[in-house]
Amino acid sequence: MTKWVYTFGDGAAEGAADMRNLLGGKGANLAEMSNLGLPVPPGFTISTEVCTWYYANGNVYPAELTGDVESALAYVGKLVGKTFGDPANPLLVSVRSGARASMPGMMDTVLNLGLNDVTVEAVAQASGNPRFAYDSYRRFIQMYSNVVLDFPHHHFEEVLDGFKADNGYTLDTDLGADDWKEIVKRYKALVEHELGKPFPQDPQDQLWGAIGAVFGSWMNQRAIVYRRLHSIPESWGTAVNVQAMVFGNMGDSSATGVAFTRNPSTGENALYGEFLINAQGEDVVAGIRTPQNITETARIEAGSNKPSMEKALPEVFTEFNRIAGVLEGHYRDMQDLEFTVENSKLWMLQTRSGKRTAKAALRIAVEMANDGVITREEAIARVDPAALDQLLHPMLDPKADKAVIGSGLPASPGAASGEIVFSADDAELLKSQGRKVILVRIETSPEDIHGMHASEGILTTRGGMTSHAAVVARGMGKPCVCGAGTIRVDYAAGTITSGGVTLKKGDILTIDGGTGQVIAGSVPMLQPEMSGEFGTLMGWADGVRRLKVRANAETPLDARTAKNFGAEGIGLSRTEHMFFEAGRIRAVREMILADDEKGRRAALAKLLAAQRSDFQELFEIMDGLPVTIRLLDPPLHEFLPHTDAEIAEVAEALGVSAAKLAARKKEFDEFNPMLGFRGCRLAIAFPEIAEMQARAIFEAAVAAEKSTGKPVVPEIMVPLITGKREFDLVKNDIDSVAKKVEEETGAKLDYQVGTMIELPRAALKAGEIAETAEFFSYGTNDLTQTTYGISRDDAGTFLGTYIQKGIFEVDPFVSIDTEGVGELVKIATERGRAVRPKLKLGICGEHGGDPASVAFCEEVGLDYVSCSPFRVPIARLAAAQAALKTQAASQA
Repeated sequence: MTKWVYTFGDGAAEGAADMRNLLGGKGANLAEMSNLGLPVPPGFTISTEVCTWYYANGNVYPAELTGDVESALAYVGKLVGKTFGDPANPLLVSVRSGARASMPGMMDTVLNLGLNDVTVEAVAQASGNPRFAYDSYRRFIQMYSNVVLDFPHHHFEEVLDGFKADNGYTLDTDLGADDWKEIVKRYKALVEHELGKPFPQDPQDQLWGAIGAVFGSWMNQRAIVYRRLHSIPESWGTAVNVQAMVFGNMGDSSATGVAFTRNPSTGENALYGEFLINAQGEDVVAGIRTPQNITETARIEAGSNKPSMEKALPEVFTEFNRIAGVLEGHYRDMQDLEFTVENSKLWMLQTRSGKRTAKAALRIAVEMANDGVITREEAIARVDPAALDQLLHPMLDPKADKAVIGSGLPASPGAASGEIVFSADDAELLKSQGRKVILVRIETSPEDIHGMHASEGILTTRGGMTSHAAVVARGMGKPCVCGAGTIRVDYAAGTITSGGVTLKKGDILTIDGGTGQVIAGSVPMLQPEMSGEFGTLMGWADGVRRLKVRANAETPLDARTAKNFGAEGIGLSRTEHMFFEAGRIRAVREMILADDEKGRRAALAKLLAAQRSDFQELFEIMDGLPVTIRLLDPPLHEFLPHTDAEIAEVAEALGVSAAKLAARKKEFDEFNPMLGFRGCRLAIAFPEIAEMQARAIFEAAVAAEKSTGKPVVPEIMVPLITGKREFDLVKNDIDSVAKKVEEETGAKLDYQVGTMIELPRAALKAGEIAETAEFFSYGTNDLTQTTYGISRDDAGTFLGTYIQKGIFEVDPFVSIDTEGVGELVKIATERGRAVRPKLKLGICGEHGGDPASVAFCEEVGLDYVSCSPFRVPIARLAAAQAALKTQAASQA
């Protein structure tokens, strides 16, 4: 018989930390804390298997679940001495979601469940605090109506704001018991008026409504978007945690808070968090009230005049500090904690591995390894390679002039500039148009997640360091400033005002998530420097990885950037990018317009010196590291003007008729140029192009070897071949040029000629191609396009739908399709190395910087990956993690 419900409390639990797939992260950790003897309100977890059953069986529950829940409620009631639904001594509960992967704020929560018109009086009498009882009841009505009855919470806020205004109140804490009674009355009337039926009074109806809402929230839009952004499978489902309520809103000896055992922004080994006296949990994260600091040190640094928990509740603070240390030591990782204090008694509501910035992740991992808490290998595995992208963004130039108009909390590091937008939808729209935006909100909610993802950075005027905006921005690696209270946001007028300055929608705004500054206009940025913990961890990673990491680079700036980030060579230099410079495009066009080979060679001769200079500089920058240069690849029409006006202008500059230029352009126009006259087809039809490029490469190699004193071994790559005969024709021309250069210079050239495998036929014929090709580089951008028959440039119209409907798990242009494209890579690898055992193999598509694709390359046994310069650190760490997984699998 399947077990659907697992209880916990009073120092014992039916679950444990290693049962997160079944109990979800929250449920597993509540069970673990109970087993550790920590103060956890008793409760029970309805497993993720119920969620799976629920959606697989037409949104109905297993038959046994009702009885199992009743038994668990009785168990909890016995522990706390209360009975669920009892009018005189009621057990009140919270109902929370809890997936196996942390999804902060994405699913729904209901607190104070079990309150109704009768039980609220019992709570008031038992506590001796009617204000607390009715405050809790109004919160329950608002949360339950929003989560379960789908009645928007802002309607309740309007009622409350109007009441406070009419009575001269500023804060919620200004309201007394009679005030909350009146609010409850108005809330209930509002619900009945809008929904046509009274607010539910039966606690059993309330409970099952809330359980259904939590399961339903697994499929709400914000959860779907979050899962897509974080690659969380829909099939995992969520658990439901039902827990006896403890109350932080019972007076000045009660509180609620959120804390981290280390600073989640910087990684500093110091308790970090916020709390509120006389409040419930949602008050802290919603930004409704400005929270107070946990520690006295943090209060002083923040310049706050509100007492810290260390001073206001010293005994509770001491106990909390002890428990934080116990939990970090037990889990061997920085923990994110939620707690409530009820009448000076501390209760732990949650622990989980805390979300952190890349900067913090690096520091925490390195310090824990140096302290012997974890191994170096564990430290390498602890840092998400993709998160390193956060460290690679520019920071504000400290010497630049800045028109600071306000400041807030430095919630997520990095700096960003963009146009002001006030809604998530506008952010997403402008992002789709290629524009950079800063999302400005009074406070964010989970419904804003798509706009936060589309924005360069986020600014809010409310909320603290653990607010929704702060937590989500840190997870996304977006700069964020929260709680900028001096800035006034007017949604209706589309303006922000601060310090006498008013900016409107569309104006440029800069935020600095490291300092909390908000700046009018754009500010010059500085490139990051990789040092400290970054250098330490990357050194450890380099010590365990097998895969080499190269960069895609063709400009000196790209090459230097890549080398600074630890690239071990250039895996793809796209020579066509060098042709688009103003001084060279004319010669290219002359070559295209030439009527015969002689004319083409004359035009190409003008490009030789420039190409030679380009290649020599790359060789010198890389200083003996390998450099792979791809011969001209794109269709020739890309170099020609497009509009009539451009054709007339270019024709005049070249001294030819516009008619001839237009006619020539028409000759090269193709219905599908990406499958047309490009790649090796150009080199075969016009061998003089490849010959000029080969000569430039070889002459540059000779010169660079002399200037650096290091051997230069260029790797020349022939693009878009379908078989051996094509490759051999081009290779023969390259070899002929090499002999001529050797004769002319007296130098002995050491070089390799290989090919890109970017067409399915080439992958299938790899064995034959490897007879003469000395290396393969998988061009997975085009290999994905030609395998799927999908144009990467046009796929955006339907890829989202395909992912949403489960046809693709992820965008195949972002992460390699291991079953299709990957299978072709495996076939080509096996067949190529069967002929040439030491065949050098790499990948040079955008997948080279994707951690999942890097792991695939390790599995297949490639020699290197090549990616954009700023993704080199990501690939280095991903390669190390892949190597560690391979080692672990071989030892299992």
